[in-house]
Order: sequence, then structure tokens, then C-alpha cells
Amino acid sequence: MSIGNIWDSVPPRSNYPLLPGVRSRTVATSRLRQHIYANKNDDGERVLLVHGNASSARFFEELIASLSDYTVVAPDLRGYGASEHQPADAQRGLRDFSDDLEALVEALSWERFHLLGWSLGGNIVMQYTIDHPQRVKTLTLHAAGSPYGYGGSHGAGGKPNYPDFAGSGGGLIAPAVIERYQAKDFTADSPFSARSGLRNIIVKPTFTFAPEREDALVEQMLMMVIGEQYYPGDGVPSANWPFSGPGEWGANNALSPKYCDLSGLASITPQPPILWVRGADDLMVSDSAAVDPAALGKAGVIPGWPGDEVCPPQPMLQQLRGVLDQYQANGGAYEERVIADCGHSPLIEKADEFRAALLDFLRAHPLEGFAPPAAQPAETAPAQPTTSPAADASTATDATDAPAAPEQKRGPFGWFRRRP
Repeated sequence: MSIGNIWDSVPPRSNYPLLPGVRSRTVATSRLRQHIYANKNDDGERVLLVHGNASSARFFEELIASLSDYTVVAPDLRGYGASEHQPADAQRGLRDFSDDLEALVEALSWERFHLLGWSLGGNIVMQYTIDHPQRVKTLTLHAAGSPYGYGGSHGAGGKPNYPDFAGSGGGLIAPAVIERYQAKDFTADSPFSARSGLRNIIVKPTFTFAPEREDALVEQMLMMVIGEQYYPGDGVPSANWPFSGPGEWGANNALSPKYCDLSGLASITPQPPILWVRGADDLMVSDSAAVDPAALGKAGVIPGWPGDEVCPPQPMLQQLRGVLDQYQANGGAYEERVIADCGHSPLIEKADEFRAALLDFLRAHPLEGFAPPAAQPAETAPAQPTTSPAADASTATDATDAPAAPEQKRGPFGWFRRRP
């Protein structure tokens, strides 16, 4: 692990070299030792990328390599990837993560920059923009979650389903998921393994990774710290379906509507332009998300669901759109772009289309004090290779000495705890 200005071509604890043009190191900030990925341009407009849950910043690797005219940095969040293992205090909402980003840009001596967040990272960058609007030149929300967190709320305004916020938080994650992560299960044999989650939820199930690329991402997922202060976090029993409420630690609890309310984004000053990009077939974030506890209850996966009147599926898109509409009504500007035949990962599944949209947006709002980047066609971005499941089985590399992943399996979305 390199700290300071010494760069690595292979990230800490990884068996997979980085793509050409991408490098990594660890930055000692005022809050933690934060591992970052970056390209090799130190003189371009600054772009900061923030990853989502159960992943790391290596998920941005192809995008980092493709944005060669910009100075791009993507940090591993606390408790993820190769960054220092520090818990997140969920009672502060997402502010531990936001404060980490501020400490990082201070350490990098960045004044103003373009900001992009994916999934949980989308919620974090909303919090950061609320906290530091003067820093943010543009804000890109890539498959971002609802401003009212994940689970346990209804209506455009994010009203909680129950006074104790049951239906959200870390206690809902199925024990089998935790067991597979603790076992460092590198296979797709279980529907609860990291590889199965990557194939079935993080991307649209019809998308297929190149074998070594998939292995490198699964390796990163398995670096996530497991525990009651990390992932999945703690929970508290509830008398209300699905019988668990939010605890006090970890990102899953920070995303509970008990602690997460990002509606303040609508009234910030100054108002950076916002690009919201999402996949049309996102299973993680939608108005009937396949892994929303209420949607799983309605589908019969979690028994005992009390019905739409008590606990409807969370209208995540409607909730985010409502805040962005208010942002626009207050004088801000946003664009919603939906990418067809795409799941939770447009920047991976539809890399060229996403990159073209992002570059159009960044070029329309250049950062002052930098020479304009040269116009390049989107086709110059490295294409995301795909392969068949059979090829995956024959060439997969196992970073944890487990057997190579066999035939690609599509398991059920049963990642949430069931009551006995």
C-alpha cells in the first residue's frame, strides 16, 4: 500500500492489475487513511466519483481510464475497499461519509470540482452538496437512491410507514448474505453470494462481464468490512412488519429515513446543474424495486406483508424527482436521462452511452481556470467486454483460493431477513 505521492499499479490486497491509465494510492486525511483510484492527468478539470454500497471505487475503473482529459479521483469509502476500517455513525445520517469527502478534497488541495455519486454514493454526494454547495460545479446522480433513504417510507415526501421506521436499516439483511461475505465466497453457487448479487442486482441479469473483470469486482466486494458497525450494521426488533428497525451504525442504517432526509438539496445556494442518469430496468432503485423490503413482501418473498395501505413499496424515483422538481422551481436546473435496457449500472452496462452523456454535461459546464478538454468521440472510451457464461466458467480467476465461478446462476432476490 502506497501512502503519499507514490502510486500503485495493483491496489492493496488485490490480485488484479489496474487498467492502463489508472493508478491507486492511499491519502492520509484529517479523518482517515483513504484509498483512492485516479487517472494520470493532474492538470485537468477535477472530477470526484463516489461509489455505492457493497462495492468499491474500482467499479469506476473503466470510466476513470476513459476520462483522460480530466483529473479524476475515486475514493474507497470508509469500511470499503482498501480504505481504513472506521465505522459510520448512522445517527449522523450520511455526514460521516460527507465529512470524509471534504477531508479528502482538502488533502488534495481541490477548491471546486465536478461530483458524481452512484447508488449509496448518490445519496452521499447529495449530502455533500447540501453541506458544501460552493465546492460543487456540477452534480451527477448515477442510479442514486431516494433522498429519504432506502425502505420504510411512502409518498413523494418520504413519510415513514411506522413511527419506529421499521422496514429500513441493517437488521433486514438476510443472515445468509452475511455468512457468504464472511466466508469470502467467490462463487455464484449461492444466491446470497457477492458474485450472485453483482450478476443479479448490481447489473441487469442479462448483462455479462468479462471473466477477469468480474473477478476483480467480486474481490473488491469481499473486502467490505462485515459487522454490526459496518455492513450490514445493527438493527432493533420491531412489532411492525417486517419486524426490524434501524440501528445506529453503518451505511444501511444511515440510509434509514430515521436519519436520512436529503430534501434540503432543493433549497441550497449556489445551485449546481444536476444530471440524473438511471437505467430503465434498475432492480435496486425504482418505484417498485425488487430488493425493497415492501416490494419483496408484496411479491410473497417476505411473509406477512400487511398490504399497500400499511407498507407500500417505496416510490424511490418519485421521491427523488419530487426533490429535483422543487430544486428546479427554486431556480436550479436538472436533467433526467433514462437509459434503455439497463439496470443499476449504466456506466458499466452502457459505458459508451453513459460516457457520452456525462461528457456532454461536463463540457456544457466547464470548471473555471482550466483549459477546455479536447472534444473526443464517445467511441474512444474502452468498451466493456462481455463473454458467455461458459467462457466465464473456464477462465475465472479466484482471488481467495475458492473454486472458479461455474455456470452463471440467477437466484431469487431473497437478500432480506425473513421472520421465522
